[in-house]
This record gives sequence, structure tokens and C-alpha cells, in this order.
Amino acid sequence: MSKKKQVTFADIAEYTNFSKTTISRYFNHPDSLTLENQEKISQALDTLGYKKNKLAKVLANGKSEFIGIIIPNLYLHYYSEMLTQLLSSYSDYHYKFLVFSSEHGAEEEQQYIEELLSYQIEGLIVLSHTLSSKQLSSYQIPIVAIEREAEYISSVTTDNYMGALQATTLLIRDKCDILIHINVNVEKTVPAYDRIRAFKETCEEYQVPYDIDLSVSGNSYQEILNEIRRIFTRIEEKYPNQKKGIFLSNDTYANMFLNLIFQKYRELPSFYEIIGFDNSPIASEAILPITTVGQQIDIIAQTAMELLVLQMNEMKKRKLEPIMENVKRRWTRQIVQEKGYTQTTAVWMAERIEALIDWMQHGYAVIAYRRAIDGEFQFVKATLIYYRYDFKREYEASKVQEAVMYWDVEEAMWKRFRLENFLEWKKCI
Repeated sequence: MSKKKQVTFADIAEYTNFSKTTISRYFNHPDSLTLENQEKISQALDTLGYKKNKLAKVLANGKSEFIGIIIPNLYLHYYSEMLTQLLSSYSDYHYKFLVFSSEHGAEEEQQYIEELLSYQIEGLIVLSHTLSSKQLSSYQIPIVAIEREAEYISSVTTDNYMGALQATTLLIRDKCDILIHINVNVEKTVPAYDRIRAFKETCEEYQVPYDIDLSVSGNSYQEILNEIRRIFTRIEEKYPNQKKGIFLSNDTYANMFLNLIFQKYRELPSFYEIIGFDNSPIASEAILPITTVGQQIDIIAQTAMELLVLQMNEMKKRKLEPIMENVKRRWTRQIVQEKGYTQTTAVWMAERIEALIDWMQHGYAVIAYRRAIDGEFQFVKATLIYYRYDFKREYEASKVQEAVMYWDVEEAMWKRFRLENFLEWKKCI
């Protein structure tokens, strides 16, 4: 079977008898066309079986529009819910996500990050604990961490101490004989360590017997479950006749522990109380709803995205500013040398030209310049928006030597004006 040929702008232009520029305007600025012409092109697309190439548009913009996410696993419900919330931000920011689950050490995670960088990601969100924040910062891209060590990068965390204090206080209030905290061996630099610290300090403050088990480990759901089962057996043997208040570090662990209790007793006996952490979906989906310390996972995800977008925008500015400063200096020298204008005038013109080009990248501007023939002023409603689509590249101000090439909106054609003829411009409302 022969491969079907991809329909191009040239094919559409030939079919409709419109120019390729007009076809480009249909896709990028349809309001610039009459309704009749929009309908003609739309019907042609259906007839020709055109499929829009979004990747080409991305490449033409010079931006990947990708954000990388490194997440430890998806079997812990906290991580899966956090990922769901991050992905849902597409409707607000229109960034696409490349996601890797990192479970097997630093070398694997470094490979994942290198892979993400090869896709020219614009930013990275990290939930894993494998690489230090110092290592992550060396990649020199915008990075936001969520609930992990973050000395050298930006981060978003919850109030782990207050959450654990509330959980512990509730178990004390319910007159448990022994309080037990179950967790992984968390490093002190990780925000979640405050759950352990708050549990210990609260128990000691109220002089309540306590037990801290930090032996949970494993790289899969089954391995973790086996560890929780071992801990459950130990607790059963060590505290047979006592009311046990169990504070687990997350809702997934709490659900595992609850299921083990039901497997043995066919109910939740009065000598067990269980509290989880996160308020992830499993807390309400468990065989009995689990008491849990609520984290606002949606707000954490939203805050992380807001922070990352701010960083990415700031980096774009930093990359642009040094280039434009050099460009303006070159324009200034050129205007002084070739036209004999004063330094002050040349600096003013260079700054206005920079502002004009910047505005034209994102919208319309009105250009005022002196016509070469009769010396009259001419005002033109112009933009550079179409440039990247027609020429398949970004408009580079650094390459402007003598004239700015622009799209005349009213005449629907490409024109240019010379730098030395530039007089004034204003934003077009």
C-alpha cells in the first residue's frame, strides 16, 4: 500500500487559488480573512484531507513548549494525583509534558534528564529524591522541586510539621496506649522529615509511649506491601493488648495497613486507629474511609507551575537582553556614522526601534517613516506575527542591518522601512 502524501500549504493554495500567505493567515489569524474565504479554505481542507502539523509550528517558533517531569513512581497515590494535577494545567499554560518515572538510581535519572534536554524542554519539575538539588542546578534550566531537598533550586512544600502534629494530637486525644509512626528512612534535608520530627516531639511533649519504624523500602508496590506486612506482624506481636494509634506517612501505606487488618480481623477492631497523610483519592476509596491529613495537592501543583512559568519567562528575558543591548549599540553607531545624527538622537532611535520590533512580534504597530520619493510621512499598520509562519523562523533583531521587514496588514504584503528613515511609531489599539 502506497503512503498517502501529506497535504501542504502549497497544495491548499493551488486548490483554492489563494496565495500561500493567505493560507498561512487562515491558520494563524483567520480573522484577517473574510468569512467567505475562510469557508472556501475550510472546505478545501476537508476535501484534501489536511492534517495540521503542530510539531512544525513548534519548531518554527523556536520553542519546544515541553516541560519535563521526573516522578519517583505512580503506585503511591500522592504522586499519581500530583501528576494528574500538573497535567491538567495544560488548559492554563498550554505546555506539553514529558514524564519519566525514576525508580532505579542516579544513573537512570541522569539519563532521563539528558533525554529530556535533547527535546529542548523549557523547564523541569522534579518530585524524585535521587539527585541532589546541587546536581540538578548544574543543568542550568528552570527547575521547581515538589516536596524534596531543594537548597539550590526553587521548591514548593506543604507544612509537614503542622500536619503531623495534628495527626499525632488526634491519636493522643483518642487515648491510644502506644503511638506508632511508619515511614521510609527520610533524610533530614527532605521536607517530609518534619512528619517524623513532629510525631516524636509531640509524643515526648505529652509523655506518650511511641514507636518510630523507618524500615519501609522497595521499588515496587509489591515490595512495599511486603514491608508493610512485616511491620504489621511485628506490631501485632509486640503490642498485642494495647490500643494502637498508627500514623503512616502517606495514604497508600495507610490503605495497605488497613487491608492487612481486615484480612486478619474482617473488621477494624477498636484497638486500632489509623491516620494517613496527603488526602489522596485512595483515602476515600479504601474499604473504610481513612482519616488523613489533607494536602492541597491541586494548589501545590498550581503553585509549582506558576513558579516554573515565571522562571522560564525570566530566563527568556535574560537571554534576550544582552543580545539586544549589543544590537542597539550597533544601530546607534551605524546611525551616527552613516547619517551624522547626534549620539543622543541615535540612542533614542535605537531604543524606539527595539521597542517597535518587540511590539510587532506580538501585535500590531503603526510605523511612521519618510518616503524616499516625495518626503511625505507614511503611516503603516504593521506586524511581524506572520514572519515565523511564512519564513519558518523567528524574526532576529540582531540580523537587522539596514531595514526592518514587516507585514503590511492593510495591504496584505511584505514591506520594509530603513532604520535611518525611522521617525516615530505608536502602538495600534
